[in-house]
Amino acid sequence: MNVGDEASTSFWMQESPVIDAPPLTSDAECDVVIIGSGIAGLSTAYELARFGRSVIVIDRGGIGHGMTARTTAHLATELDDLYSELIKVRGEDEARLYHDSQVSAVNRIEAICRDEGIDADFARLDGYLFAAEPEHKEWLEEEYDACQRIGVDVEWVERAPVPGIDTGRALRFPRQGRFHPTRYLKGLARAILDRGGRIHANTIHVSDTETEDGVEITTEAGPVIRARAAVFCTNSPTNDKVAIHTKQVPDRTYVIAGRVPKGSVPDALVWDTYEAYHYVRIQPLGASEDLLIVGGADHRSGEEYDQEQRLDDLERWTRERYSSFSGAEYRWSGQVLEPDDFMPFSGRNPGQKNIYIHTGDSGQGITNGVAGSLTIMPLIIGEDSRYAPVLDPGRKSASTTSLGEFIRGQAGAVKNFAEYVAPGDVKSEDELRPGEGALIRHGLKQVATFRNEDGTIIRRSAVCTHMGCLVHWNDFEKCWDCPCHGSQFAPDGQVLNGPAVKPLAEAED
Repeated sequence: MNVGDEASTSFWMQESPVIDAPPLTSDAECDVVIIGSGIAGLSTAYELARFGRSVIVIDRGGIGHGMTARTTAHLATELDDLYSELIKVRGEDEARLYHDSQVSAVNRIEAICRDEGIDADFARLDGYLFAAEPEHKEWLEEEYDACQRIGVDVEWVERAPVPGIDTGRALRFPRQGRFHPTRYLKGLARAILDRGGRIHANTIHVSDTETEDGVEITTEAGPVIRARAAVFCTNSPTNDKVAIHTKQVPDRTYVIAGRVPKGSVPDALVWDTYEAYHYVRIQPLGASEDLLIVGGADHRSGEEYDQEQRLDDLERWTRERYSSFSGAEYRWSGQVLEPDDFMPFSGRNPGQKNIYIHTGDSGQGITNGVAGSLTIMPLIIGEDSRYAPVLDPGRKSASTTSLGEFIRGQAGAVKNFAEYVAPGDVKSEDELRPGEGALIRHGLKQVATFRNEDGTIIRRSAVCTHMGCLVHWNDFEKCWDCPCHGSQFAPDGQVLNGPAVKPLAEAED
């Protein structure tokens, strides 16, 4: 398992890391250092390089090999949490501005593909939202009315293009999009290098310090980057302990993909209205085949243990609706951060002058990541930032609805700390099969215990090094998940994903 890797492999990962990049081996200086090489990080670096700023991008793993490579790459301007709900929380003016940020993001991707000659299979297409249950039809009515009030282009159609069922009336959103995310990141990386930027893989940020004239980023191997500003685009921010992490919760989402005959599945984005909603698209493969990609079955990270069953359920759901789907060739998962008011956090980190963050993408990581770059770049170069007020990381929740979501989300952290005194998952290491992990109680402590394929045992403290929650074993991705704030650790305790920056400690005898 390489740095930054979970066990599953997405279809997009056939073309990632998107470039071969060396680790940083000596101190460096630049105008802006960007931590994270997914859609938000490389988009931000690209926009700044276009404006003549010197940029350095670092990533703890391979370039473009993180959560962006685990997406389904819907380029949707419709909000997955629904604009009717966003209006209740933030009001019509902010909902209108947020929608504009999503339209700008899709437009920007289209323009960059054209201007930089990036062949990423970008296409405009329609998106369809249909009621998963009869009682959900009124939600569509509410969403249509909300979209009309804030200027979203939407219309009623008799049904969504799902071949196997009659969906009933659905909402159609024109001028949505889809693309190949890792091919797009490859093009962005090339454009950044062509403009004099630097990109370094396998370079782990361990600390950051604001100075009088900028920021110092210290890496695990020792080199220090001195810059006028730093931007953290690490899915969950690795530079912060509390400020943002109490405003969002980590969810795990699942994806299957398999071949279908060309033209048997309409080229459209499709979503239903379940809370853990299904989302569907195709990816062209050639003259005779497409790849049908279906996601859903979300749950709070680290709190469920039926990952394979969820993937089986996704496959069954797909077969019932798409008869040309013969089976899943790819099965993977990813992690999304759900903000407490349905919008991402993009801008200055609360309480800091020269450190910026982007996080809280929910289910719209691609468009939110690009919108984040369009928000942060103007702030850094000293220009007006149209979306900064609405996406400000320092904003407070605006309604009791949002507060309720926050309380429900943070209840998981409270429950987790109660596990300090609970029994382990199993009583003995003898119960672990090769390739399996579990928490085992040793006196007053929980020990994250993993049995290698060769039978040897790895024991690590089960205490997450970010904020002290207990990690749980993810049998599908073969890693330790923290349910509180989303950190992930390899079986040997090494950090796979932040916000943690330090590995799990050795278990004490």
